[in-house]
Amino acid sequence: MLITNIGELVTNAPRDAVSVASPGPFDAIADAAVVMDAGLVVWTGPASQAPAADELVDAGGRAVLPGFVDSHAHLVFAGERGDEFAARMAGLPYSAGGIRSTVAATRAASDAELRANLAKLGREMLTQGTTTFECKSGYGLTVPDEARSLALAAEVTAEVTYLGAHVVPPEFDDAAAGYVDLVCGDMLAACAQYARWVDVFCERGAFGPDEARAVLRAGESAGLQARVHANQLGPGPGVQVAVEAEAASADHCTFLSDADVDALASSGGTVATLLPAVEFSTRQPYPEARRLLAAGVTVAIASDCNPGSSFTSSMPLCVALAVREMRMTTTEAVWAATAGGAHALRRSDVGHLGVGARADVIMLDAPSHSYLAYRPGVPLIAAVWRDGVQVA
Repeated sequence: MLITNIGELVTNAPRDAVSVASPGPFDAIADAAVVMDAGLVVWTGPASQAPAADELVDAGGRAVLPGFVDSHAHLVFAGERGDEFAARMAGLPYSAGGIRSTVAATRAASDAELRANLAKLGREMLTQGTTTFECKSGYGLTVPDEARSLALAAEVTAEVTYLGAHVVPPEFDDAAAGYVDLVCGDMLAACAQYARWVDVFCERGAFGPDEARAVLRAGESAGLQARVHANQLGPGPGVQVAVEAEAASADHCTFLSDADVDALASSGGTVATLLPAVEFSTRQPYPEARRLLAAGVTVAIASDCNPGSSFTSSMPLCVALAVREMRMTTTEAVWAATAGGAHALRRSDVGHLGVGARADVIMLDAPSHSYLAYRPGVPLIAAVWRDGVQVA
């Protein structure tokens, strides 16, 4: 398939490379074309030089981008927390305590109910241009409920994260150490087969640094790679724990010390994944993206779609918030939502449209990537291809 007459083709790939092994810096080609074959990108360049193809799509001057890579989402849950949101908007501060209400609803839900909600949210993501997404457990917090959450997640994505260490459930209020032992023991044994990642909410009201380290070590021993919820609610040890564990990402990064920024900048590849829809929903300060970028930290943007602190599946909204509220440029924000997310998932095949990349492509009903921030709230996704097949 040849998509031609593209006003702006965002590739995130060097133009002169015969093939591209992973995302590069932001790059875009004007008056461009892209050829997809057998689920892969096989050619990009000026439309005037495009080779012949079996099928032709005329973009009509629209922009074409890599599909968004949403590297942080909590999609296996039941219930909703609209009253909690309304209370926050009336002045009640956010805390992690509301997670327990979702835990109760999720435990009570059937597999069919959870699967249906997961499919609905996955479809929402896809129609808004997200072609790769991560999905966590964390609303079951018993051995069978965490295992079934991860099994359901594995039906819809390869990027599945074991988050038994989300919060301490009510039945362990007086035995937090026992819950950590469960997370590192029987629960992990039941869950590891479904997951690629292990995560921990290293935060006041959740798990301290020693508990977080124990969870990450146990996950690693079971073959899982680390990611960390870090420094969301205030200054804390989460970023340092993530870097020590060589985690793929430290997520949130809302309250950072100079030492935290330095640790991320000098890490071997720990991405700072920023979640601006959380700050939109909780009225906390936005992460200081400019500070991280100036230090040379790799930055990703993700939705953190969940029923409590960020009930949106829209990566275009997150791009707009990153530009407006975190002072990222439009190119930085789009790169963070595509290539940055790929780095946060340690994926080389998505987040870019270099030759050899997976043919995950979105077309905007707009001439430029900048419209994602320029026209916030407007449904700009005109078409979506995943693995070279049009799916929206």
